[in-house]
Amino acid sequence: MTASAAAADPGGLPLHRWPARDLAAAIARRELSAVEVMRHHLARIDEIDEGADGLRAIVTRVPESLALRMAADADRAVARGDDLGPLHGLPTAVKDLMDVAGLPTTHGSAAYRDARPAARDSVLAERLRASGALIVGKTNTPEFGLGTLTFNSVRGTTRNPWDPSRHAGGSSGGAAAALAAGLLPLADGSDSGGSIRFPAAFCNVVGLRPTPGTVPSGRPGDAWNPHVVLGPMARDSRDAALLLSGIAGRDRRWPLSWVDDPAALGRVADLDPARLRIAWSPDVGGLPIAPDVRAVHAGARAALEAAGVTVVDVEPDLAGADACWEAIELFGFGADGGAHAGRSGLRDDYLRNVAEGRAISADALANALARRTELFRATAAVLDDVDAVAYPATPVAAPPADVEWVDEIDGVRLARYFAWQRTACRLTVTGHPVLTTPAGFTPEGLPVGMQLVGPSREDARLLAIGAAVEAVIGHVRAAPGSTAPRTGNAPDT
Repeated sequence: MTASAAAADPGGLPLHRWPARDLAAAIARRELSAVEVMRHHLARIDEIDEGADGLRAIVTRVPESLALRMAADADRAVARGDDLGPLHGLPTAVKDLMDVAGLPTTHGSAAYRDARPAARDSVLAERLRASGALIVGKTNTPEFGLGTLTFNSVRGTTRNPWDPSRHAGGSSGGAAAALAAGLLPLADGSDSGGSIRFPAAFCNVVGLRPTPGTVPSGRPGDAWNPHVVLGPMARDSRDAALLLSGIAGRDRRWPLSWVDDPAALGRVADLDPARLRIAWSPDVGGLPIAPDVRAVHAGARAALEAAGVTVVDVEPDLAGADACWEAIELFGFGADGGAHAGRSGLRDDYLRNVAEGRAISADALANALARRTELFRATAAVLDDVDAVAYPATPVAAPPADVEWVDEIDGVRLARYFAWQRTACRLTVTGHPVLTTPAGFTPEGLPVGMQLVGPSREDARLLAIGAAVEAVIGHVRAAPGSTAPRTGNAPDT
């Protein structure tokens, strides 16, 4: 650690373990330079991510000279006394489904292996830059974000920093692995069936599937659809709130956008756990859950109750959620498929989804949309009486890196890649914000996460609840390779 970093941080943590909010504050106070922060993270990427044995979290990078030039410009802005965005001077990378000017967007697909650099930024990249973030590359994703494990024939498999023989999750797996390994302080994700939540749980980081419309997008297609959302990923809820404040807001290109004061999303209230009332679901409406995950989830409940949280056994009615999600998800693939017509190298699962999506009847889609409305209302009714509803984030801990999806859970056989995602899919179609936060570790030292569902458009409150839960359970402080206890629910240091 450099002298300036040591002076800025009495705890002596290396820069790659600092909270993003502390890095940003130190840069703004000129206690750290953005160049120093950038050099440290670039070196970390070189050490951990590159090479045959690397994590493969960041798949495309800007030249080092450009990254350092951006950082030097950020330092000059501080010296001039410019108004600084909430993410000023922080390095980040964008999921490889969204355009970044000057970098190719491969979508994790062999069909786009030779994609040319994008001519302009996506709306997400625009907002990151406007908030002061420094985009250094792209994070890995499976083909078109399909599934909740990150592997593809273009960039390979993203591995889990906690155990490189395991998956990091997906489809925002590159983002989650980069955060857990300290390659980046913040990263973005997108989610329709757990693509933020699964990798967050597998890597012991935090991910928010926000209320639809919180983070604007400029993607083509049906802009009125709340099914796919963009959201923040970070190492704790307070940092997730910081990133959300930098990418949320109204935008004329996104009709669902609703946030008038993005800065308010970054102000996380301090909540007394003893004043929280949380509804508890052990299995997301009767899904199979592996015994080690059940044990960690039960331990998290016990820790919260010991801290004074009122926990009640009640959950929204999720009947019909599987068919609802499947119809809406596959219809989206069917609508999207034409954009890639005639390209070779597409994944079989993707082509099957496109074909089935195009075959969905008007009645089936109408029924799914009607059920989605009912699921929203049922969830809202339960949330009238509790602050949040807690669920397991995933049915298993991170699977081996050589599998394409999990086909058996606690003796129950599954027939389709998305069947094991239902802990997340069922909550997608409630239309409410869902935060995934660390819950504990299996006896093998693999992270397990919990989902917290909060009221619609109360994302700031949900992040505050997440911060309170994290303060009780403590696992956000654990890092891969640490000597801290990593089993069960004893707080790590």
